[in-house]
Amino acid sequence: MKHTLLQRFQKVVERIEALPTPKKPVLLAVSKKHSADSVRSLFEAGQRCFGESYAQEAVEKMSQLSDLDVVWHFIGPIQSNKTKIIASHFDWVQSVDRLKILQRLDRQRPADSQPIQLLLQLKVGNEDSKSGASVEDILIMYEAAKCLSHVEVRGLMCIPPPSQDFHQQCRYFDEAFQLFQKINKTDAKFDVLSMGMSADMEAAAASGSTMVRIGTDIFGARV
Repeated sequence: MKHTLLQRFQKVVERIEALPTPKKPVLLAVSKKHSADSVRSLFEAGQRCFGESYAQEAVEKMSQLSDLDVVWHFIGPIQSNKTKIIASHFDWVQSVDRLKILQRLDRQRPADSQPIQLLLQLKVGNEDSKSGASVEDILIMYEAAKCLSHVEVRGLMCIPPPSQDFHQQCRYFDEAFQLFQKINKTDAKFDVLSMGMSADMEAAAASGSTMVRIGTDIFGARV
């Protein structure tokens, strides 16, 4: 099983290297619902950034892997009653879509920890089931974060509606890129655009993604 995992991981790495963009996006390995042993195997193969969507499951995994310098990203929907555990354990949070969540993460981040790195989740397309904030609300959260001490907004994340059409995928991603570029022009620290998964990585990279989130193509189907 470890051999198969490493083979899939290598194929994803090669796929990223083959992207026709001068700067390749960073790979976030989405390890939710997969074992700590699998994360350890990928860490030993050179992967450092891992994404989790379930806070309690992730904390248990972190405990088992405390000897490793893993960079943990929370990428799932955030409930108010989970902000304390997320703020206490994660290095990055990619799915901030409400001002209330932003403020709670700041307030609940341990004072002796480095500021938590945040991405604001932009809603693209018209899919009701997906989380995400409007452009207006993104800008409100971005400005509000300037007055907070324990969070640092580093960019945007988006999850577009599924599409098999490359040009439609690009249109969705371009919505996020336009806003990202607008803010980045005046704030060099706003430098991460997390978009693209297994089925649309190429379109995301063509549209300016700096980070892709890959789960199934690395770990296989979740159990």
